[in-house]
Amino acid sequence: MKYLIVGLGNIGQEYANTRHNIGFMVLDQMAKEAGVQFSTMRLASFTEINHKGRTLCLIKPTTYMNLSGKAVSYWMKDLKIPIENILVIVDDLAIPFGSLRIKPKGSPAGHNGLKSIEGLLGSNEYARLRFGIGDNFPKGRQVDYVLSAFDKEEVLALPTLIDQSINMVKSFATIGIELTMTNFNK
Repeated sequence: MKYLIVGLGNIGQEYANTRHNIGFMVLDQMAKEAGVQFSTMRLASFTEINHKGRTLCLIKPTTYMNLSGKAVSYWMKDLKIPIENILVIVDDLAIPFGSLRIKPKGSPAGHNGLKSIEGLLGSNEYARLRFGIGDNFPKGRQVDYVLSAFDKEEVLALPTLIDQSINMVKSFATIGIELTMTNFNK
């Protein structure tokens, strides 16, 4: 059984370790723990890990956030992965920092990466792991906030949150979205 695990972010050193790149950060840690490397392939950096008899195909789109749907659509078709086996890891301003939520579907809620995915898949019926980054920014400064680095206190909390995100991804692939929601969404 194959799963497409999509970490959203922007390529380029200037975006590394920013709030908007938390999807990349989670997948980088998953790959590191599994002892695998990403390879730059068509529209994404790609690697695979195996977990309890399942193949987790990890992609980090190289299209920039606003065109993430191109990579998701391509890899979904190329790997013949059904939409119910897709999980997108995304930063979320509407959730306080430190909170993680997994959902079976939903609206893009203003997130350009999710808008692109929904537009190209023609559906919002894919799971997403929403990584709370909070909304601690002055009015009109949202872009600056999401493209800025985590603050000192947040950096200290990141390893635990990334580990929990990885556990949620693995749970999604082994026991499904409903039980994962029950076990992790507090």
